[in-house]
Amino acid sequence: MTRTPGIPLMFEVSWEVCSQAGGIYSVLRSRAPAAVRCWGDGYWLIGPYHEASAQIEFEETPPSEFIKPVLEEMRKLGVVIHCGQWLVTGRPQVLLIDVKSVLPRLGEIRYFLWEDTQIRTPDNDFETNDLVAFGNAVADLLVLANRLNADRPMLAHFHEWQGAVAISFLKKRKPPFATVFTTHATVVGRSLCSANGDLYDHMHEINAEVVAREHSITHKFLLEREAAQNCDVFTTVSEITAQESAQFLGRRPEALVPNGLNVERFAAPHEFQVLHRQNKEKVHEFVMGHFFPSYTFDLDKTLYIFTAGRYEYRNKGLDVFIDSLYELNQRLKANPNGVNVIAFFIIKAPVQSLNVNTLNRQAMFDEMFHTCSAIGDEMKKHLVKVITDGRLPVLEDLLDEYAVLRLKRIMHAFRQKTMPTVVTHDLWDEVNDPILKHLRLRQLTNKPDDPVKVIFHPDFLSVASPLLGLEYDQFVRACNLGVFPSYYEPWGYTPLECVVRGVPAITSDLSGFGTYVKRYFTKYNESGLYVAPRRGVDDATTVQTIASWLYELTRLSRRERIQQRNLVESYGDHFDWRHLIRYYLDAWKMAFDKRYPGLHVVPTNGANPQN
Repeated sequence: MTRTPGIPLMFEVSWEVCSQAGGIYSVLRSRAPAAVRCWGDGYWLIGPYHEASAQIEFEETPPSEFIKPVLEEMRKLGVVIHCGQWLVTGRPQVLLIDVKSVLPRLGEIRYFLWEDTQIRTPDNDFETNDLVAFGNAVADLLVLANRLNADRPMLAHFHEWQGAVAISFLKKRKPPFATVFTTHATVVGRSLCSANGDLYDHMHEINAEVVAREHSITHKFLLEREAAQNCDVFTTVSEITAQESAQFLGRRPEALVPNGLNVERFAAPHEFQVLHRQNKEKVHEFVMGHFFPSYTFDLDKTLYIFTAGRYEYRNKGLDVFIDSLYELNQRLKANPNGVNVIAFFIIKAPVQSLNVNTLNRQAMFDEMFHTCSAIGDEMKKHLVKVITDGRLPVLEDLLDEYAVLRLKRIMHAFRQKTMPTVVTHDLWDEVNDPILKHLRLRQLTNKPDDPVKVIFHPDFLSVASPLLGLEYDQFVRACNLGVFPSYYEPWGYTPLECVVRGVPAITSDLSGFGTYVKRYFTKYNESGLYVAPRRGVDDATTVQTIASWLYELTRLSRRERIQQRNLVESYGDHFDWRHLIRYYLDAWKMAFDKRYPGLHVVPTNGANPQN
C-alpha cells in the first residue's frame, strides 16, 4: 500500500539569514519568494540571532502549532530560539538561534565534535566557537523537528561550511531526513588565491590538507569536507567550484545551482533608461563638486564605470582593472575625442573618517546649487514681469546687482588650487593601501590632462551619505559599465546585478557567472556581457582585452550606448529566480528520492506542494 506523505518540510540553514556578511545573503534573500511559492508554510530558514541586524530585518511572531513543541523542547535544552519572519519580499518564516544561550555547553559540544569526527577546533577562536555552538543547536533542532513530525518528509539544506557544521553533529545520529550541502567557495581555494597562489594551472597537484595546515584553516577545511562527504546531495554554484570541490573535498557535486535575482522588468523599455538618466544626474552633481573646483570638463562626454565588492585585491581583479585604466588613459591621450572616463572603486576598507577636503568641496557645491536655485526663482519672476511688459529681457532685467555679487562670491569661494583627491575618505593606512599604491604606480592621480580619472569610495553607498547620496542599485543604474575581471569568483553577483539593470558588465572566464554566460549565450561580448580571458593567459593579455573594450565604449555614440543597454537588459529575465529555481528543485528532488524513494514531494514547476 502506498503511503501518503504529509506536507513536506524544508529547512534552509545559513550563517547569513537576516544578517548580511557576503553573497549567500543575496542568494537567500532574492530566492525567498520563489522558495515560499514552492514550499508554502513548510519552508523555514534557520540562522543565528544577531540583535543589531534582527532589529532591522526580522519580525518576531508567535510560533505555529507545528513549530511550537519543537521550540519548547529546545528551550528545555537551554537553547533560545526566536521565531518570526524575514522582512523581505516573500516574508519567509525564520528561526534565529541565540548562540549565547548555547555557549555554556561549548566544552561538551567541542568534545562530542572531536569524538564523532576527530576534528579539533582552536581553543580561543571565538568565531569558530560560535559556529560550532550554532551547528550543534541546528542539529538538535532538526532532529526534534523530524521526530515530532515523523509523517512529514523533511529536507535540510546547508550553505557554506559555516552553516553546515550541523552535518558533522548529525553524522553519528544517522537522521532519516534528506540533506543537501552547497559550498559557494571552498576554503582552500579562497585562501590560496587570497595569498596570490596559483590555483588553476596546477590544481591537480594541490594537497588540500597541506594548504589548510599552512594557512591555519585546518578546522574549517575538515568541517567543510565532512559536510561535502556526508550529505545526501552535494551542490555548488558553478563548474569552476565543482572542479575545486572534486580536488579539495574528495567529492564532485551532483548538481550545479547557479545564482539568480528577482528581476524587475519594466512595462516599456524606456523606463529603465529614464532611471539611468535620473540617477546619472546625481553622480554628475558629485563629480561637479569633486572635480570642478580644480578644473572642468564636459559632463555630456563623461562616462562612468565602476567596480565593487569585497576588498580582495587579486581575487577581484582590482590589479587588472587598474592596469586596464592605465592602458585606456594612454590610448585616449594618443587619440583624444573629448571623452572623459571616471572609474569608481566601491570597495569597503578600514577608514578613519570622511576626507575633510572632499566634504568641503561637496558642501561648497551644495551651497552654490542652492544659491543658484534661489536666484533662478527670482529670475523667473523678473522674466514674467518683463514679458508681460511686452519686451524681451536683457541681463540687467533678470539679475540685479546683489544677485551678481552673490554669484561672484560663490564662484570665487568654489575655486580651489588643490587637486581633487583620489580617495573620498581618510584610510587607516593610506601609504600601504594596495589600490592607492597601484594607482600611484600608474600615475592615475586625477591630473587635469588625464582623460581617465579615479574615485575610490571605501565604504558602502547610502542615500544618507553626504557625498554621492545614492543607494548601491541607484548608483549601478547611473553607470555605463561595471568591470569585474576576477581571478577567483565562484559565482559573481556584481556583474549579474549590472545585467538585470541594463548596465553592460565585464566579468572573467574564471568566475562562475562568466562560465555560465559562455555556456548559455552566443555573441555575449558583442551584446555587452563581456567575458575577459584569464584562464591560461597572462595578465597582460587580459589587460589589453579589457582596455580595448573600454576604449570601444568611449567611441560609441549616445544612441549606440542606449541600444547596448537595451540589449543587455533583455538578458536579465534569464536570471530571474522564476527560471533558475529549477536547478534547486532538481537538487532537492535528488535528495528526497534518496531518503524517500517513491514519494513525489518536490514540485517540478514551483507550485506549492500543499495545493
